[in-house]
Amino acid sequence: MNLPRALHHTLPALAVAATLLAGPCLPAHAAEAPAERLQVAEPYLELHTGPGRGYPVFFVVEKAQWVAVELRRTDWYRVRADGGQVGWVQRKQLESTLTAAGGAKTFRDLLLDDYLARRVEFSGGWGRFKGEPMLRLGLQARLADTLGAELTVGQVQGLFSGTDFWHVSLVSEPWSDRRLSPYFAVGLGQFRNIPNSSLVDAAPTDAKLAQASIGLRWHISERFTARLDWTLYTAFVADTRSTEYRSLTAGLGFYF
Repeated sequence: MNLPRALHHTLPALAVAATLLAGPCLPAHAAEAPAERLQVAEPYLELHTGPGRGYPVFFVVEKAQWVAVELRRTDWYRVRADGGQVGWVQRKQLESTLTAAGGAKTFRDLLLDDYLARRVEFSGGWGRFKGEPMLRLGLQARLADTLGAELTVGQVQGLFSGTDFWHVSLVSEPWSDRRLSPYFAVGLGQFRNIPNSSLVDAAPTDAKLAQASIGLRWHISERFTARLDWTLYTAFVADTRSTEYRSLTAGLGFYF
């Protein structure tokens, strides 16, 4: 499938921006001090050499022994056994351990903290733009708890023409701490309509673009969200003439 011109030029920029913005978020997070001690309740606890299933298991902590949680990297935790062995354990295994008070360890609050502390979100969506199919990609950076900036690129493939567009928006999310959160956005960008070559005397149209959206974000689980939004686009095709388009889009996002 051939990518539109806007995506050809903008996708590399999106990738670089995502890398730069995400960089500070990727290192392991320090656990709360002092390190929390957990007791193994299952027959054993497997320690991996690194934070992932691809890393081998090099040591097994037996039931009733203790480990101290030192660092966290997404769903993996670095722990230290009483014998001095240091390795990585997946969150699901640690959920079967016991706290010093004898209760089952839960990580629900930590996952919620990740969602509340999100800073960068990459999203993709599919919808209808004036009744025609539309593909849209976005990269959003949070500027404050309830305010963000988002770069969006998209393509509409119509029956008689194709449309590429991009815009930069300010996003307001007053209830960003909720799992189901409405948001509002306004922005400016560029619009380009390219008629099919079979049409007589057809010429591309370049125009400034204004955009206003209302949407709903749903925190699905861990680092994924679902998004639904309705957008009104205004293309200023001439000094005295403008054209309005409406779109409805559904998609998924990944934050970090």
